[in-house]
Amino acid sequence: MARRIDVTGAGGVRLAAWEFGDPPKADPAGLVPEQPGPPDRAAPPVQQEFGPGVLLLHGLMGRASHWASTARWLSERHRAVALDQRGHGQSDKPPQAAFTREAYVEDAEAALEQLGLAPAVLIGHAMGALTAWQLAAKRPDLVRGVIICDMRASALGAASQREWADWFRSWPVPFATLADVRKWFGEDDPWVERPNPARGEFYAEVMHEGADGWRPVFDPDQMLKSRETWVFDAHWEELTQVRCPALVVRGLDGELGRAEAQEMVRVLPRGEYAEVADAGHLVHYDQPEGWRTAIEPFLDAVLTSP
Repeated sequence: MARRIDVTGAGGVRLAAWEFGDPPKADPAGLVPEQPGPPDRAAPPVQQEFGPGVLLLHGLMGRASHWASTARWLSERHRAVALDQRGHGQSDKPPQAAFTREAYVEDAEAALEQLGLAPAVLIGHAMGALTAWQLAAKRPDLVRGVIICDMRASALGAASQREWADWFRSWPVPFATLADVRKWFGEDDPWVERPNPARGEFYAEVMHEGADGWRPVFDPDQMLKSRETWVFDAHWEELTQVRCPALVVRGLDGELGRAEAQEMVRVLPRGEYAEVADAGHLVHYDQPEGWRTAIEPFLDAVLTSP
């Protein structure tokens, strides 16, 4: 199943939140039991209360559906919701909307409050991980744990932003078929060091078909605007303000190097470290089983704690 829930983000931007699994059948923390009604009428509906919630935040150019497999196994015991962030997926993409760090953080804050997930565990990939730890620093009352997946705390600089602008211009859009999308992003893209079918599938999920072929569901200019609000700054100070348990996860071939990841763990007041073999930047997409093995012990400890 996939159930959409609309959320109102910062500045009134409409956001699409998604549940990809059935709600938990039982919760050892104590579901509200259904109360039997009199024999002559049906039992009244009961608002069930599940265990602590989880909010999943994709990275730049991603979408909520990239978390579907993670959300499904999480939903066996917890309410797991993935958010299409502004400018992404099926959320609004207003031309004049703010694509600042503040707007992304306020959107996640609004989602937690409107969906009734707090205090929740935030799981973020890349840019979504930055949003997660910035929100945890800003609103510790809403966040009980953070998982940071392959996101650097160091400044990336102007050269990185120029490289991204050049990369967007290199895309051979429109793509004639989804097979062409998979091949270009999985094999032909100059940024691909060796064939990576998972990367091709990842980008196929963010394309939609128009009259002339397949194009991204996002506006590349909005992606660059989103990115320029964080690439020039380092984010170490914000990490020091995250007081909840935090797990830093990297793929062995990802963008976050081991030395920087371990320094992030040291800076975080309650930091832990995990890595996934044979995974690149798209850790949860490259190696879903390895990803689950890496994060499940942390989740079990945080989500079952009083």
